Amino acid sequence: MRQIDPDFLALPLRRLADAALQRARDLGAEHASFRLERVRAETLRLFDARLEGAMDADDLGFAVRVVKDGTWGFASGIELTPEAAVRAAEEAVRVAAVSAPINREPVELAPEPVYADVTWVSSYDIDPFEVPLSEKTALLGDWSAGMLGRVDHVSAHLMQVKEQKFYADSAGTVTTQQRVRVHPVLTAMKGDGERFDDMRTLAPPVGRGYEYLTGVGWDFPAEIAEIPELLAEKLKAPSVEPGAYDLVIHPSNLWLTIHESIGHATELDRALGYEAAYAGTSFATFDKLGNLHYGSPVMNVVGDRTAEHGLATIGWDDEGVAGQSFDIVSEGTLVGYQLDRRMALLKGLGRSNGCAFADSPGHVPIQRMANVSLRPAEGGPATEELISRVERGVYVVGDKSWSIDMQRYNFQFTGQRFYLIENGRLSGQLRDVAYQATTTDFWRSMEAVGGPETYVLGGAFNCGKGQPGQIAPVSHGAPSALFRGVRILNTVQEGGK
Repeated sequence: MRQIDPDFLALPLRRLADAALQRARDLGAEHASFRLERVRAETLRLFDARLEGAMDADDLGFAVRVVKDGTWGFASGIELTPEAAVRAAEEAVRVAAVSAPINREPVELAPEPVYADVTWVSSYDIDPFEVPLSEKTALLGDWSAGMLGRVDHVSAHLMQVKEQKFYADSAGTVTTQQRVRVHPVLTAMKGDGERFDDMRTLAPPVGRGYEYLTGVGWDFPAEIAEIPELLAEKLKAPSVEPGAYDLVIHPSNLWLTIHESIGHATELDRALGYEAAYAGTSFATFDKLGNLHYGSPVMNVVGDRTAEHGLATIGWDDEGVAGQSFDIVSEGTLVGYQLDRRMALLKGLGRSNGCAFADSPGHVPIQRMANVSLRPAEGGPATEELISRVERGVYVVGDKSWSIDMQRYNFQFTGQRFYLIENGRLSGQLRDVAYQATTTDFWRSMEAVGGPETYVLGGAFNCGKGQPGQIAPVSHGAPSALFRGVRILNTVQEGGK
């Protein structure tokens, strides 16, 4: 049975929380929360099967957040004593007092049930931090060596994170959580005298442990064995002719399009104009709720903080809100946003859906993305059947570069591999491909989504947002999907203009 590490539970969690919360009450705070976190991150880098670098970082500290006279206040510390916790509570109240004269919108929080003394641990089998560095290095080295000789160079990268969090608030909620995530990546590089290119593994980052690298959830040896031949084919592939094509997009590419054009666009702080960092606000403004024709009738998108192995899966968020699943787009219509407690009440949307998160004990929680996913169709087609419906088109596999405007509306995406589709069959790889559209034109052109067997949970460790900048892990599930009449660019020709 997975359990929270005893060394974390041995920290003076309750004493610090009690001291901070009591001092905040004494100073007249209407609401107060205490959060203590330990975030451990380890990264390995190999080049051509040799260890190039290793990093092991450990971030430990606490934060106190208050609402005093309708205004937020925040402070943090690293000294784990009741006295330091009291000082942080006093500082948070002082911050609220300084900010109150310029606060035009008094802070009120949507109600949430009290969760007293509850724990949650993410779904994993082997703690990657209990596996010796030498064993992990040897595995990545073996994988790399298996490709060398057929490609010129191989880079390997393994990221692992363990996040432990204790939360308590003045309403009586007390939660303790632990989650683990890993992301192995191998990239092969090869030149043929005229061209040089690379190709990366499609294995997504996941909320699993080291078992992921040993065959649970992904067949790494099989994927790695295919890459040299696929890369050699890519080097010889013809450059794409620009124009309008039907697209079949594999979930290894579509997850990123979901992230940029739906995930960020439906964060309510962006839609309301409160958040404008990292590519802007959102075209999906609040007046469009319930009436925006976001996509075709086969488009159903959910936000989910409960998906097994999801990178944004939690027990409770940083405002004590339980993880849950909620609709964002239903049959093509915008029906919901990602919320924290303040914005849920501010806009009359009822309960928060658990989207408040800070990436470290030194940062204030901000509105962050859930696992935003496109639902497959029950009994829907296989990827091969979607391809068979296309006379002239492109099959897109794997993510690479992306670009989107400040309203999350005009975008362009490339990928790892592109295949020409002719008369319902794949007829070889293409090069220099990018697809371009507006968000609504793209999703309205989606004619069909694949069945559950085509569904894959993709994602990233490093979604950026806010000023000062924060990062957050997030997953996006998608089936394979068919889009009609999407504009294809030739990236070499466009780059030369």
